[in-house]
Amino acid sequence: MPRFAEDVGQRMKYDPERHHRRTTRLQGYDYSQPGAYFVTLVTVGRACLFGNAPQGEMHFTELGAIVAEEWKSLASRYPNVQLDEWVLMPNHLHGIIVIVESDAVGRCRGGSRTAPTVRVPGLCKPLGGLIGAFKTMSTKHVNALRGTPGRPVWQRNFIDRVVRDEDELTRIRRYIRLNPARWTDDQENPSHDHTE
Repeated sequence: MPRFAEDVGQRMKYDPERHHRRTTRLQGYDYSQPGAYFVTLVTVGRACLFGNAPQGEMHFTELGAIVAEEWKSLASRYPNVQLDEWVLMPNHLHGIIVIVESDAVGRCRGGSRTAPTVRVPGLCKPLGGLIGAFKTMSTKHVNALRGTPGRPVWQRNFIDRVVRDEDELTRIRRYIRLNPARWTDDQENPSHDHTE
């Protein structure tokens, strides 16, 4: 279990050099536009909360099953989202989110399409908003189950990559599918010997 500053009675002083969030986002890129995005999210302290991958097959804990369901619900909650290949690992998630055009997207962007009879705030979100919504909801459910309200589950940022073409999409899908088989050598695996 990771140690938190409040657990040991210490508070870290803010150091802008050390605590500055560096981003991998493309400068000036509109992350709400249609396209495929490869994302990786990692748990705080790389804690293995979601299961194990013996013999290359992922087996979920109860927490893992909750997080997997929450990930799958993104596509039903947001009309501009389709989920492509994804995998939940013991302490991280890899997924391809596809943002698509839809009637709802036109309404979100101020398009001239007919307005819905029921207004749904936040119906369409850019990539960062989608990941934020997923983290919020999955954290809420995980903490309710383990009785740890307010405790972070995910690291603050996430890694993303704009998928540029079909060849890259094929490579990323393969990487995601093979991730459980490579768990013993995964850099996110706390049991992996990182000195090699």
